[in-house]
Amino acid sequence: MDQVLLSGIIAMVISIGLGPKFIGFLRSNEFGQQIRAEGPEHHQAKRGTPTMGGLLIMVSAAVPFLILSDRTVEALTVFFVTLGSAAIGFADDWTKLTRRRSLGLSGRWKMLLLALITFVVAVVTYDRGFKTSIYLPVVDVDVPLSWFWYGFLFLMIAGAANGVNLTDGLDGLAAGTVAISLFTFTAMSVVAWIAGGGGVSGSAVDLDLAILGAALIGGLVGFLWYNAYPAQVFMGDTGSMGLGGAVAGFAIVTKTEILLVLIGGVFLIESLSVILQVASFRYFGRRIFLMAPIHHHFEMKAWSEARIMVRFWIFGLILCACAFVLYYRYFENFAQ
Repeated sequence: MDQVLLSGIIAMVISIGLGPKFIGFLRSNEFGQQIRAEGPEHHQAKRGTPTMGGLLIMVSAAVPFLILSDRTVEALTVFFVTLGSAAIGFADDWTKLTRRRSLGLSGRWKMLLLALITFVVAVVTYDRGFKTSIYLPVVDVDVPLSWFWYGFLFLMIAGAANGVNLTDGLDGLAAGTVAISLFTFTAMSVVAWIAGGGGVSGSAVDLDLAILGAALIGGLVGFLWYNAYPAQVFMGDTGSMGLGGAVAGFAIVTKTEILLVLIGGVFLIESLSVILQVASFRYFGRRIFLMAPIHHHFEMKAWSEARIMVRFWIFGLILCACAFVLYYRYFENFAQ
């Protein structure tokens, strides 16, 4: 348990300590955010704010995880999904910066690269004998998916990575909601470790997952120090896609796929708001929201960024609390 707390503290200290020099490096090299013209007009004031802050989060989390963990295959798999998704986001950010535009990699390339990450995860989970079924709490049913489960992995990874990416539109919004989601997975891993006996007899996998979760949370807390309104740095796609990959990776390895609907509920709603907006305008010529993703809708209703951020955090906290209660109530079924 000490390793979990130490992991979070080390990551936070690294993130806060390196923050000023890292932001200064980004600013001196003019690695500034490109703002979409079709976004809220007042966001144009954020043009040029240093981006790719996700690199700070990833480095801060990687150091304590690699030092303190036993580097079990399952934990390394989540770490791989995190870094792999972050690499895709970095390529997207770099394309935007070098071409001085708000559009980076094409959606086709992103999906192809995410499919490659999914393939590696599928190979690992197959080799480790993961069940290809999804457990549904409350109704207490295991739904067998057979080979379709491996396709479902792609939906989870791509959906979470893009969902967090869409949520990253306001200062502190994505960082805070992801931190709450990762805290939930970390708490679940600690519960599983304690149930396994804790100490020396506890599962090394559960402890490693808790260490990784704490490291990512620590990196996020340090990043929030500089990302809170008014933001001095943005995480960029490097951070948003990497963190989305981490959320999906935890859900896959802990076999809590269905709970991702709640733990990643904010990201799901953000994604659905875009899908509904596009579909409604394309087929009916009408918009459901003033602007999508949905956090922009509230901006257009004159809500302040801080007000939107805090209320989304609260909503995410409620959903994650519900997910944790379900996990604890049906722990034996999830742990099989």
